[in-house]
Amino acid sequence: MALLTKIMFTVLALMPAAFAALQPGPTFIRLDKNDAMVIVADLQEGLYHVVRARLLTEPGLIRLTTTQVRDFDPVVYRNSMIAHSAIAKLFDIPIVLTTSAETGPNGLLPKEISSMYPSAPLIRRNGEVDAWDNEEFRNAVRAQNKTQVILGGITTDVCTEFLALSMRAEGYTVFANTEASGTFSERLANDANRRMEDAGVILQGMFAIVMDLMRDWRNTPGSQQVLPWLDTYLPAYGYVARAHEAAVLNGTLLPGEEGL
Repeated sequence: MALLTKIMFTVLALMPAAFAALQPGPTFIRLDKNDAMVIVADLQEGLYHVVRARLLTEPGLIRLTTTQVRDFDPVVYRNSMIAHSAIAKLFDIPIVLTTSAETGPNGLLPKEISSMYPSAPLIRRNGEVDAWDNEEFRNAVRAQNKTQVILGGITTDVCTEFLALSMRAEGYTVFANTEASGTFSERLANDANRRMEDAGVILQGMFAIVMDLMRDWRNTPGSQQVLPWLDTYLPAYGYVARAHEAAVLNGTLLPGEEGL
């Protein structure tokens, strides 16, 4: 009887810890393609490619770059700008485009983006740094009747951060595409990302955004639509699918491969 009592007291003593371990954790905020929209904020040719150059040194090599966005490889970043914009077309969700002083040094949106959406709202700001300060832009966003925003812009610490913080203050859930926003240095990007995250902005890369919007490869859009899209904009994954296709259609096992 004494042993049974001791066991019962031990179990009771451990119960609070067990229940504590089962308490709900932080909410996993998921993207919902029925409640999401894309914003392209100042992904302009001038902001991407400006007059000031910088020498990058590598072993045995001096390379000149004229790209203002310096926390990314310029070729990779160009692809990410276009991929960010193409998310809206893949999932048939609304998009709002905005530029800042496009008749001046900031330049136009790349034609690869503007030609994708000839009928989408394009708000040409002529002074406001924070796009949310522009009434026409606010109205265009509100007209989409969505609460989730997927945002990318140049620069991370101004065009993306200012707009993200303003929209968070309005109650929007903001997903900042960290691959579609760039700035002068990694330090500035880190500062901006930290401030956004502190305000509840969700930082995610392109692949995670696309996967969360899709949810299940059997959905529509699913593998039939998303794999060709990834082959275009994320070839590292597209070539996984290509390798599988080649193995199925043209593959033969080498001696020693069977059973690995």
